[in-house]
Amino acid sequence: MSGNKAKLKFNPNNFEIVENGDYVVCAVSGKDIPLNKLTYWNVELQEAYFSPKEAQQRYEELNKK
Repeated sequence: MSGNKAKLKFNPNNFEIVENGDYVVCAVSGKDIPLNKLTYWNVELQEAYFSPKEAQQRYEELNKK
């Protein structure tokens, strides 16, 4: 993706922009996520996810028994 990578602080219902940019990178897939499309993230891990698929994958990785 062209543009600059943003740095964010993820909160329970929103995120704060720490450093301006156009996108963040999915912690699972490595895909670029435009900020206006960012919907899924983990507050505790401070990670962004491209879609519910990646969010579920990370959840399953963290909760293996």
